Amino acid sequence: MKTKKQIVIAAKSKKPLNVNRLGYGTMRLTGEGIYGEPANRPEALEILKQAVKSGVTFIDTADYYGEDVTNRLISEALHPLSEELVICSKVGGARKPDKSWIAFNSAENLRTSIENNLRTLRLEQMALVHFRVMPGSKVPFEESMNAMFELQQEGKILHVGVSNVNRSELETAMSMGEIATVENMYGHGQRTTIKAHYGETRGGEEVLDLCEKHEIPLIPFFSLLNSLGKKDTRIATIAQKYGATEAQINIAWLLHRSSWMLPIPGTSSLKHFEENMRAADISLTPEDMAFLE
Repeated sequence: MKTKKQIVIAAKSKKPLNVNRLGYGTMRLTGEGIYGEPANRPEALEILKQAVKSGVTFIDTADYYGEDVTNRLISEALHPLSEELVICSKVGGARKPDKSWIAFNSAENLRTSIENNLRTLRLEQMALVHFRVMPGSKVPFEESMNAMFELQQEGKILHVGVSNVNRSELETAMSMGEIATVENMYGHGQRTTIKAHYGETRGGEEVLDLCEKHEIPLIPFFSLLNSLGKKDTRIATIAQKYGATEAQINIAWLLHRSSWMLPIPGTSSLKHFEENMRAADISLTPEDMAFLE
């Protein structure tokens, strides 16, 4: 059961982006609590360099990772950026000195975040930016999305995406303008909305059919999380069958689950990164997928 190697972002636009279907999420390159410098900075830089050498053409980041840590690492490791490489960032949130998460999603806030991303990544235009829905927001969703589309019209953003949205929010965003991608929590062991430690986290299962219908890539985060709270023996069984790790089977399952899935497994270990990349070579059979369901 083969999977497509590439996916098209904003397929119906005048400037679609073709990326390889296994990206890399940088969040875990930060320090403890997704804050501060990495424990092993040389290894973090090497992972980013190896990602590009390995064929990764989609890297996910945010200016509130660190803060600014992952953006600065990307800039240091990969500048000048290849034209084939898509750097996707998120806005809508920020961090306080106590490491807590807050909404940062007024029109002024979003402009500040976009300009900060452009500065730290040394770019003239962001290829793709997700508006991240944060808990505790006092700014209406439509107001934030309107600001995103205005920044797109100004040329600061090429494509607009959304993150951590429920079905209604996605439908609202789509009615306001073209939505290129959706980034929600999704994985074999976690598919629907849960209450995370910093607020409600929306699942991918609730929006996957809309994404497929409208040819919108779904980018799963926390894809290796198991909300069931116990080991899934089905994953272990398939991992044993292929001589693979359970993480590799989780990633392979995502790639087979839908041709519109764009996984971005993250790690701060070069060894684990290389293992994750090999998951793209695992061909699960229809029987495997039925067993895992």
